[in-house]
Amino acid sequence: MNSLRYSYFPGCSLEHNAAAYHKSTLAVARLLGMDFEEVEDWNCCGATEYISLNMMASMALIARNLAQAAKGNGHNPLVAPCSACYLNLRKCDYYLQANPELAEQVNTALAAGGLSYQAGTVKVRHLVDVIYSDVGCEAVAAHVTKPLTGLRVAPYYGCLISRPRLGPDGHDTEYPTVLDELLASIGATVVDFPLKTHCCGGHMTQISEGTGFELIRRLVKGAADSGADAIVTLCPMCQLNLDAFQGAMNRYFKTSYHVPVLYFTQVMGLAFGMSAQEVEIGSELVDARPALAKIGVEVPPAPEPAPKRRRDDKSLPMPSKKRERPARAQEAKR
Repeated sequence: MNSLRYSYFPGCSLEHNAAAYHKSTLAVARLLGMDFEEVEDWNCCGATEYISLNMMASMALIARNLAQAAKGNGHNPLVAPCSACYLNLRKCDYYLQANPELAEQVNTALAAGGLSYQAGTVKVRHLVDVIYSDVGCEAVAAHVTKPLTGLRVAPYYGCLISRPRLGPDGHDTEYPTVLDELLASIGATVVDFPLKTHCCGGHMTQISEGTGFELIRRLVKGAADSGADAIVTLCPMCQLNLDAFQGAMNRYFKTSYHVPVLYFTQVMGLAFGMSAQEVEIGSELVDARPALAKIGVEVPPAPEPAPKRRRDDKSLPMPSKKRERPARAQEAKR
């Protein structure tokens, strides 16, 4: 396969809590002949509610990344694995094209750092779109050495990449099937999951606990009711909510769901013959071992949780086991 060249925007999540997504993305991309070059000196996309407080400042923050990408390899598509990063980058470019006055204000701000950005220069794409559209399911299937036969998965897109006018071009925003088809191409059984584009709640667990937990509950319940062994997603925020808060949600509703939540690049890596450790399966909170045991995948035991601190403990927290910093995107070329 000829090399497919892209600029790459990992975003903050893939540098930290979603490191497994980053590592598995680079491993899968390398095997599929995709050449990712990380945007130099990128900054946070501002994936918060800040845009509702200061539109211009928010757009300038995001546009700086587009300017950096254009300065580096503007002729290459800019790939964002994180759905929040993807949406913010694409939304910014869309707004700047639609509003020349905003574009002028943003470029005035960028000029302070010696940058400028011509709206429409950089084509922003989500990782799942480039794998599906540029590599293709047939080529993906050709790399499968250990098909995931017998593993039932619920494909979960979340609400961000399916936005009308801002979602991946040519894909159904109401009921996308891109992820379904990719998962089927690696041998998994894709269950019917009508909630595939429903919201996971975003930051709602920090704002209204009951509302946040209800949004998580209906997704986990929907997957469990469909007989899924795991939920497979493409968004770090969705993975974080459904994985990290599943236990708290169970306690809140007095339920006992146990549905692991994995990234689509992790399960692709397994199908390509990579070990669970190579794609960092085992770092999730809802243990994936029972599900993956069905297809003969051995997962390293989960690390022992750090002991809880007493409520009256005023000392500084002691560092836990140091997490290895994820490999930089340039390693994808090696």
